[in-house]
Amino acid sequence: MQSWSPSVQHELRRLLSEWDPIGVADDVQDEYDCMLAPMLQRLRDGADETEIGEYLRRETKEHFGLDPLGARPEAMAVRVIAWWTAAGKADGDRA
Repeated sequence: MQSWSPSVQHELRRLLSEWDPIGVADDVQDEYDCMLAPMLQRLRDGADETEIGEYLRRETKEHFGLDPLGARPEAMAVRVIAWWTAAGKADGDRA
């Protein structure tokens, strides 16, 4: 299993908390930690916006029991891919 640096996990946790599809991030800082490793693994494996969006849509619906349409998983996928690319992770610096 891949080990991720604390800074990479922290950055993705921050993005997920800003997205906050269930509206609890102000009270529960680790609510979305269940999504960290699966998303980072997908990113490391070269996932694109479509794959990340599908993962977020599935998690929103199946894990959190919400209508994924309102959560806008595709928009969040764009942010995640932009962060991953800007941080240099897409080019092999996968700490």
